[in-house]
Amino acid sequence: MSNTPEYWIWLQTALGAGARTDEILAYFESPEELYKAGFNEWRLSGLFTEKRLAALQKTSLNSAIGVIDECCRKGYEIVTPDDAGYPSNLKNLIDMPLALYVSGDASVLQKRVCIGIVGTRNASSYGEQTAQKLSYQLASSGAVIVSGGALGVDSEAHAGAMLADGKTIAFLGCGLSFDYLKENSGLRRAIARHGAVVSEFQPNAPASRTTFPIRNRLISGVSLGVVVIEAGVKSGSLVTAKKAYEQGRDVFAVPGNVTLTSFDGTNHLIRNGAKPVFSAMDVLCEYENEYAEEICFDKAESSLSGIKYVDFRNYKKQKAPQKSEENINTISEKTQPVEKSVCIDDVAADLSDNAKIVYGALDTEPVYFDDIVRKTKLNMNIVLSSLSELEIFGLAESVSGKRYKKI
Repeated sequence: MSNTPEYWIWLQTALGAGARTDEILAYFESPEELYKAGFNEWRLSGLFTEKRLAALQKTSLNSAIGVIDECCRKGYEIVTPDDAGYPSNLKNLIDMPLALYVSGDASVLQKRVCIGIVGTRNASSYGEQTAQKLSYQLASSGAVIVSGGALGVDSEAHAGAMLADGKTIAFLGCGLSFDYLKENSGLRRAIARHGAVVSEFQPNAPASRTTFPIRNRLISGVSLGVVVIEAGVKSGSLVTAKKAYEQGRDVFAVPGNVTLTSFDGTNHLIRNGAKPVFSAMDVLCEYENEYAEEICFDKAESSLSGIKYVDFRNYKKQKAPQKSEENINTISEKTQPVEKSVCIDDVAADLSDNAKIVYGALDTEPVYFDDIVRKTKLNMNIVLSSLSELEIFGLAESVSGKRYKKI
């Protein structure tokens, strides 16, 4: 974290997430210089509307320090453009984020081969399986999978990366501490252990209709290219694709059923020049010359049909209340958690043998990681990977002090 993150956070608080600040920072060079310049110089610069002048004047530096204190308490890392770990791809944006709040490993943001995977929240079986398998193949080949942490395609993309023991980044449309989409809380915890959960919004900022488009530019911005999987003509995924074009990123799309409206957006992208994707090689071959040392192309060539799909949502769907078809989207967002008495063989037949062994070493009361290793007699890395797998299934969660428990 930089020595003066409070000035970046002060400016972010005053102008709001997603604000265009390239001209402001070119004029004042840094938020600290801007802060110290004062109201008269702000007005004379001609860079601010009256509304923004009032916001700058009203925003206290103490509020920024309060955000830093909260992040310290909750274990979030703050990354600003002053930091060496700030993503270089984002620094080139005219509306670069002034501060990123990170749960997990912030160093994953520095990875050069990042691929965005986006699509509808209400994905078909084809869309879900394609997202997971393609992400698995991309991650196995060395790419970092970037998505939005939502249901549907996003969840499958993150899961595919983690099942491949790869890295993944979830950009949220709300603060890290905001209680949004409880069904994906276990998945977000797993993402933080296999990469990072990141937000431009301060920790307690709520989600709204406006925050997700702001978030989408970061998914495309940090990526070399964006793959769109199953999107209708009004899908938010097309907003991400549009941002990718504007940012000079590559846009890919997976061909879909031409008789279904849920694929109209992706097929429209292909008609208008997006590269169709049938395997990871169709994406990664675009970066063969520049990133050859970071990509394992042998793993990108095989057919997606040979990759096993892990239906980590299936047991939750079985336990969801039976409602009419028109309410199914609402049900998926409000599914009740699995009872603690649930049988591992009934709910997660697709779990690896090692994950089942690790599950057997857990209890409803927290168990220390070292004790899990001792009980299972498995390698530490295998135990970590298995715990992530259990978190993806929503069967385990990490608690303080390197402890884990059954859910």
